[in-house]
Amino acid sequence: MARYITDLNVSINADDEQLYQSQGYKKINVDLNKGAGGNTIYLWYKQGNQNPITRVQVTFNDEMAGGLINAGYTKINKNLNAGAGGDYIYLWYYKGSGEFDTPIVEVDVTADTESDAHKVSLGWQRVTGDLNRKARGNWIHVLVKREKQTYICDVAATDSFASDADYWKEGFIRMDEDTNRGAGGSKVFIWYRQTTDPQRALTDLEISIDGDQYQSLQQQNYRLVNVNLNDRAGGNQVYLWYKKEGGKQPIKAIVLLLQPGKVAVYEKNGITVITKNLNAGNWGNYEYLCYRQ
Repeated sequence: MARYITDLNVSINADDEQLYQSQGYKKINVDLNKGAGGNTIYLWYKQGNQNPITRVQVTFNDEMAGGLINAGYTKINKNLNAGAGGDYIYLWYYKGSGEFDTPIVEVDVTADTESDAHKVSLGWQRVTGDLNRKARGNWIHVLVKREKQTYICDVAATDSFASDADYWKEGFIRMDEDTNRGAGGSKVFIWYRQTTDPQRALTDLEISIDGDQYQSLQQQNYRLVNVNLNDRAGGNQVYLWYKKEGGKQPIKAIVLLLQPGKVAVYEKNGITVITKNLNAGNWGNYEYLCYRQ
């Protein structure tokens, strides 16, 4: 029986669908343009016993793509907002065999927060980028399940695209949404890396949105990710902090939530929501970092 997801593709019309069926792909029956109009778009996948996909990324501008090309990712060259307006959205995937690559064995798509939160609670990992970004439709996300349980072992942040290729070559995954979304300023992204060893995992994450919180977390021996998540956007200085402590529950997944009205849905599914807005003090989107232990 086939164990791994080995190929992904996207159909944007009936001819594509017929072709992928003839090539042995399986369709995930959720329209990636749901609620936005435009083409009816589906994600397709193949399964096999060798050469598994290990990472999936999303881009919504050309600058995000440069590092992916240099790091050896494969682009699915179909705009996931075709016919619907919004950003030009593309999926990318990578087949790695390094220390931080764990094969993907299942893939799915959600079109509502309840399904999304439930799957995360069951051990699926959400690909951060919204496939309907700025198209005003449903919030659409790809989710993946890996061969083994993985844990978040490192976090980082970038405020430019200059070092992206280095992060991917070192095994990091980018959370493909700008923490400055709607606020202008630098393009800031959170990154993480995964391990199958729970002893190496992070055990706590926190956010500071003012000087008092910064000092308090410092005094509690949290470690700082030294990039302002509000860089050049006005508003507060916002920082990500983390801890690794023995004897505490390891963090298995992290999520970026841009729907503040859905906090309770995630909490009901056992996901911790850090209710400190990453755009504190400016007019950008509300964004909350969440994690599951």
